[in-house]
Amino acid sequence: MTQTQTRPAAPDGDAAGALDCGALSGFQAAFGGQRSYRLAQNAVMRNNVDDIAVNHRVVFTTDHTFSISLDDWGVTDQKQTGRCWMFAGLNLLRFSARQVLGVKEFEFSQNYLMFWDKVERANYFFEAIIESADSDVDNRTVAFLLDQPLSDGGQWNMFVNLVRKHGLVPKAFMPETNSSSSSRRMNGVLRTKLREGARQIREAHARGAGLAALRDVKQDYLETVYRILSIHLGTPPDQFEWQWRDTKSEFHRTETITPREFAARFVELPLDDYVCLVHDPRPSNPYDRTYTVQYLGNVVGGQRVTYLNVSMPLMKDIARRTLEAGEPIWFGCDVGKQMRRDMGLMDNELYDLASVYDTTFDMDKAARLEYGETRMTHAMLFTGVDVVDGATRRWRVENSWGAEPGQKGFFTMNGAWFDEYMFEIAARREYLPADLQSALDLEPIVLPPWDPMGALAR
Repeated sequence: MTQTQTRPAAPDGDAAGALDCGALSGFQAAFGGQRSYRLAQNAVMRNNVDDIAVNHRVVFTTDHTFSISLDDWGVTDQKQTGRCWMFAGLNLLRFSARQVLGVKEFEFSQNYLMFWDKVERANYFFEAIIESADSDVDNRTVAFLLDQPLSDGGQWNMFVNLVRKHGLVPKAFMPETNSSSSSRRMNGVLRTKLREGARQIREAHARGAGLAALRDVKQDYLETVYRILSIHLGTPPDQFEWQWRDTKSEFHRTETITPREFAARFVELPLDDYVCLVHDPRPSNPYDRTYTVQYLGNVVGGQRVTYLNVSMPLMKDIARRTLEAGEPIWFGCDVGKQMRRDMGLMDNELYDLASVYDTTFDMDKAARLEYGETRMTHAMLFTGVDVVDGATRRWRVENSWGAEPGQKGFFTMNGAWFDEYMFEIAARREYLPADLQSALDLEPIVLPPWDPMGALAR
């Protein structure tokens, strides 16, 4: 019997780059020879590393008072969802609505906007699939679309699109449900149907179907998406009557009103005057230019997500001036860095990880963006600022994580944290210098779908 000779498997990579056993022994000896390393090991093996690394000087010296503070209301709670951008937007609008209604506490229905965002996002996704149908399924853009067909995240312009097209309702008319407060399972079902629909559209295109036929396929899947959302979130009202008693105990009642009419009557902020300012210090993206991210949006035919890249001093100045004028500010940041949830602290020196690990962390903001170390992950609202001799030193933040964290749900951010981890604010156009107002009219530079400037919507 002839034996078959097997060839050794080809090595994976250059063998010269393999970890040397002698080097590994050296690592072990170096670690064991340092008392400080063993001490850190003993501490961290039995405790959360953040509890070991926390800088108590920062904790004890942080002042939670502000020279300007606008809030006298309670916080909201997005629960187990990624609706921060929507909550922050609605929290800004309720600031205006409270004044018009003459009440202290009020909430718009977050569930209502969530419903319409999912419907619009499904349509936006299918249109992107139709547009990219000539590309291979493993094309990077197509693969990105299929990897993230729908999420809870979003951007300021997307929020404005929803309010403009679908209006607003008080929370009582479409309250939270199990799935609006914990969206993972519902989103999983929706993603399955969206990918299934994408396959049907692409296969129909490959068979030679025209645009009208592809949109017929889309329409069938959108009806299914609407049905799934109605089962999970409830049916959004198309009209209602609203009645309330104001802080002077005077009773009020509207006539039968639509959500768009309600928004127009009780929100006085001029949403069309707001623009998105970002701080993106990457050398590839110069300041004073506008940018957009391909396939970042929710409403087809709505307002395009557009950013004006500005310097950090200008962003801080506009944020301060807006608060001094008596208006909160919607903003986007990388919330997971140097933040303590239970204490409500955001300080660039909050954790001394360098001492714990005996190393340095030396990437600047631009490098962190380029190498995937930072991105926009959370949206909140500035409701206060502490100004000394014209300079800002800390900011009061209204979060949407409920009243348990921080100071009854409010956080304190210092100036250095703002510099490093703040990326975006929505501000009135009038606060910009004249030349930058003109820059807003330039055709934006298009960034790829996976750019970190689009991360808040994922």
